[in-house]
Amino acid sequence: MKQVLLALSLAGALLASPLSMAEEASAPVATVTSTVTDVTLDAVASAPEATVAAEAPAAEPAPAPAIDKGDTAWLLTSTALVLFMTIPGLALFYGGMVRKKNVLGTMMHSLTAAALVTVVWVVIGYSIAFGNGASEGLAPYIGGFDRVLYKGVDIAKVWVDAGGVAYTIPESLFMVFQMTFAIITVAIMAGAFAERMKFSAFLVFVALWVICVYAPIAHWVWHAKGWLFAAGALDFAGGTVVHINSGIAGLVAAYMIGRRVGYGKEPMAPHNLTMTVIGAGMLWVGWFGFNAGSWLAADGRSAMAMVVTQVAAATAALSWLAAERLIRGRASVLGGASGAIAGLVAITPAAGFVDVSGALMIGLIAGIVCFWGTTGLKRLLKADDSLDAFGLHGIGGIVGALLTAVFVTKAVTGTDPKPVIDQLLIQGEGVIATLIYSGVVTFILLKLVDLVIGIRVTEEAEREGLDLSQHGERVD
Repeated sequence: MKQVLLALSLAGALLASPLSMAEEASAPVATVTSTVTDVTLDAVASAPEATVAAEAPAAEPAPAPAIDKGDTAWLLTSTALVLFMTIPGLALFYGGMVRKKNVLGTMMHSLTAAALVTVVWVVIGYSIAFGNGASEGLAPYIGGFDRVLYKGVDIAKVWVDAGGVAYTIPESLFMVFQMTFAIITVAIMAGAFAERMKFSAFLVFVALWVICVYAPIAHWVWHAKGWLFAAGALDFAGGTVVHINSGIAGLVAAYMIGRRVGYGKEPMAPHNLTMTVIGAGMLWVGWFGFNAGSWLAADGRSAMAMVVTQVAAATAALSWLAAERLIRGRASVLGGASGAIAGLVAITPAAGFVDVSGALMIGLIAGIVCFWGTTGLKRLLKADDSLDAFGLHGIGGIVGALLTAVFVTKAVTGTDPKPVIDQLLIQGEGVIATLIYSGVVTFILLKLVDLVIGIRVTEEAEREGLDLSQHGERVD
């Protein structure tokens, strides 16, 4: 709790006067990803001792790692796959689930997330998340401002994390790979308040949210100096940073913006499930870049991440359909698509830590729990989470984060895991910290935007549909 309170205080200072907290870094970039759990790539070796005479020349040190074409090619592909998840994947998945009068406005959230987050990330977001310019006291919470406007990134050098581990990919590629994660996090969150938020308010809120919420949490979890990383939290590809974060932020936004006009009284069925299934398929395929790409290398560990991703998605789709059949008497197409996404969400934090048996269990549990999250829990919360951002991503992320502690195995990581209870406590701390920090700061940011420009469209504009009222277009 102390760490969360310190982080909240820092968020306020970051929003008010970010430059006052930064110190220029004198060292080159120092960043990290949660995939650094065992061996990465060779570090610079020290010269061996002389074995002949004292006057014999010392051996030269081994060369520093160079950019590897295979690893770089795989991460280039993974980056494209993760961007593909948002546009067109999530745009289609969400677009098919809203009413016809709001399909373009909903897809516009994904499109503009890709555009706006790109600019914010390059200008300041990447530096806050993965820079190394903050003072010692601030380093557990933000990276600093040494990478603002892409400063100091040398395209000819490999990326070196804050712990001194060198990878065989250029930092520029790592930066854009992480950018695609920030993009989809925003797009997922937008599903919670679909069909009723002002487009102008969405743009302002998103820019502030990436700086004050997403980037700091990414730093906590994936930077070697981040406080959750230092505590030993396991998040291979974004269960906490992406899914829990977007889910709770979306839920808070749904409460603050309020329910849609006619919610619970008028039919709000998906207008085109064909679009949704196509989008789900694109998300499924793109998720291989999301998870297997997060190892930052093309080797057996990344291949295993791909295997467990497929297994968990398939198992969750089946368990969701089984639960739906038992409770509702039929298995739906939307249920199958949602179940697959639930499995993909839940395996995300565990992908580089578990084997196939773990993936089967995570998928089985995630499908059932997320079905409850989008039905029973949604009714209990009494929030109009339009497209189940919290029920699917928030709950799925929590399930995956906690089950990672249960199923992490030395057979995949190469190192002995912590005792289950100890790791569960660490994972739980990360979950609670993300829920509190993201929820509180999201509330504050939305209040500020609402005071300045308002966050909700008028009832007349909502009834007309956001396609026409916000964008002057419609689908015939």
